[in-house]
Amino acid sequence: MLTEKTIEINSAQKKRLAHIDFRVNYLGSVGRNDLINRYDTKEAAATRDIAEYRRLAPDNLDYDGVSKRYVRSERFTPLFEFTSSQVLTALSQGLGEDFVGVQKQFVFCEAPAQLQQPSIQVLSELSRAIHQKRIVKINYRSIESGVTSREIVPFVLVNNGLRWHVRAYDRRRSLFIDFVLTRISDPQIVSGEIKDHEAKDADIQWNRIVELEITAHPRLPFPETIEFDYGMINGFLKVNVRAAIAGYLMRLWNVDCSKNHNVDGNEIHLWLRNSAALYGVGNNFLAPGYDSSDERQLSAVK
Repeated sequence: MLTEKTIEINSAQKKRLAHIDFRVNYLGSVGRNDLINRYDTKEAAATRDIAEYRRLAPDNLDYDGVSKRYVRSERFTPLFEFTSSQVLTALSQGLGEDFVGVQKQFVFCEAPAQLQQPSIQVLSELSRAIHQKRIVKINYRSIESGVTSREIVPFVLVNNGLRWHVRAYDRRRSLFIDFVLTRISDPQIVSGEIKDHEAKDADIQWNRIVELEITAHPRLPFPETIEFDYGMINGFLKVNVRAAIAGYLMRLWNVDCSKNHNVDGNEIHLWLRNSAALYGVGNNFLAPGYDSSDERQLSAVK
C-alpha cells in the first residue's frame, strides 16, 4: 500500500493517484479523460499522473489499444487502502474515493455500528461486472441451501437500510433475486453473452414503481407530531419506490401495512393507507402487517 512514508508525493497528486487506483480496481479501467473531467486538469497533467501510477505499480495496468484505455491487469494489487464503507459511498454517490485511510470527523457524530461489511475483493469483482455488463460466477451461502455455485448477471448494488445486496439475474433459478454481499465468496468475472431476459430491463420488480401513501398512525394521540417530523403535506407523505425494495423499506421504516392499522408496538408511528399498492410486490411479506390473503382473494376473483 502507498503511504507518505514510502514515497514523497503531495496531497493533490495523492488524490489523483488514488482515483486511478479506485477506477481500475472497481470499474476496471481508467483513461486520461477520467482525470481531466474529475479534476479539471490538462491532458499533459493527466498523462503524467497515469505515468506516475504505472511507475509506482508497474504490474497493475495493461493498455487496451481498442478502447485506448488502461485496464485492470490479472496481476493487480491495490496501491491504496480503502474501507468497504468508502468504496460503497463512492460507488453509490460518486464521491469519497479520494480520501484514503482513516478520516477525522468535522463535528462529533455517531452512526449505528455495522455488524458486517462486504469484503473488498467481492466489491471489486461485482462493481466491475456491473460497470462493464459482465457475468459473475460466485459461491453463495443461503440459509435454506447452504453453499451453492451460481452464475449471476448483476446490475445494481442496493442498500436496504440494514445491509448491502446485489440485484442480479440468477441463472441457477432463472429469475431476478437479491444476493447479500456478505454471503458471497470467490467471485470471478467470466466470459459469455448476456441474454435479453437476463438484463435489467427484463426485471419487472426492479422497473415497476409503486406509489406509497404514508400517514401518521391513527392510534397516536398527537399525529401532528409525526406529520411535522416527516414534513407531511395534507396529512400524508407520498413516496415512489421500486417494487424490488418496497418491502425492505416498509420494514426499515416500521410502517404498519395492515389494512386496518392493527400492528402494535411503540416503534410503529406510520401507517400505509394504500396497502393495495403492495399487491404483486415480490417482497411484500417483509412489510409489517401486510396480509397477502387479500391479494390471493383478488387473484381468485380475476
